Amino acid sequence: MRMTLHTDYALRMLIYLAVHADRTSTVNDIAESYGISRNHLLKVTLNLRRLGLVSTARGRSGGVRLALAPADINVGTVVRAMGDGFPVVACMADGEGCVLTPECRLRNVVSAAIGAYLSVFDSYSLADLVHNRDVLRTILDLSAVSNAQGTVAA
Repeated sequence: MRMTLHTDYALRMLIYLAVHADRTSTVNDIAESYGISRNHLLKVTLNLRRLGLVSTARGRSGGVRLALAPADINVGTVVRAMGDGFPVVACMADGEGCVLTPECRLRNVVSAAIGAYLSVFDSYSLADLVHNRDVLRTILDLSAVSNAQGTVAA
């Protein structure tokens, strides 16, 4: 199973915002900390806002914040919402593509595997991911400085 880049960035953004919950952050702050694409992160932000997980404000003191407490953000819910439906095999995406589709049991096996994969995410909240908040904050802030100075490839 592979997580989409969109889902990966969404989880990273939520972790960043939970670690920096004492202030409003900008997409630029987050992109610099991780050394990732600002433009892609903007799309992620819009989706997270649409899901009600972050709130955004424009203007001089604007930025992004968590809209819910970290304990109230389920990782499995985020993975499902940001993912692309997990069509691991062609028949799961469109019901076609293989002559065995009408009688194949692989589809059921793959569905069970996806269910097991997602159930692990379901057992965690964002709060679980940031239990070591102080260490994460130090790493993210140092990374932002390194990326701003150009010592880390983006």
